[in-house]
Amino acid sequence: MWALVESGSVSKVYTRPKSITVGDIQYPSNIFMLWTSSELEAIGIYEVVIDNTNYKDPAYYINTNQSFAFESGKVTATYGTATARPLDNVLFTAQDETDGLGKEGDVKQPGVRPPKLAIVDQQAYGLLQPNDWMVVRNAESSKAIPSDWLDYRVAVRTAATDMKTKINAVANVDALAALYVYNDATPPVRPLGEFPTEPTS
Repeated sequence: MWALVESGSVSKVYTRPKSITVGDIQYPSNIFMLWTSSELEAIGIYEVVIDNTNYKDPAYYINTNQSFAFESGKVTATYGTATARPLDNVLFTAQDETDGLGKEGDVKQPGVRPPKLAIVDQQAYGLLQPNDWMVVRNAESSKAIPSDWLDYRVAVRTAATDMKTKINAVANVDALAALYVYNDATPPVRPLGEFPTEPTS
């Protein structure tokens, strides 16, 4: 990313090489790749330095647009203060419906917690569905389900319940994000926990 600096301020930002006009002179797009930094800066083109200090995970936060500033011979792109996404779904109110913004009770802004809960359910279903045939066979013919598979199925449901309990217990998006962070143990573990592995028999 590059910026054109004119009269000590950033006047344009270029996210990719393109032909440009500086003053009365038109330059081809390949100057961005062929010219040295000094040659570009001589005509007011500076490579942008990205400052991600305020940038946060967009899965949990809404980041601001970047602002560009020229100081001490350098152009820096910075973010403002990020806003946390809602933990739970925000619904349209009766007043919203009156104002024509949406139907009362419909989702106005999705929260970050509901999809996490849904993923746990989907993962548990994906682990149990391939061996559901054992349950059906047992119901139809009374053929016993191997004990290790019974234990496994119980463990899957227990793990799912525990994960959803932890997800439902968090008070903010930072606490939710922390559930998914693995530590440096061997093997690494995360606060949310893991589903069991299938029996080998």
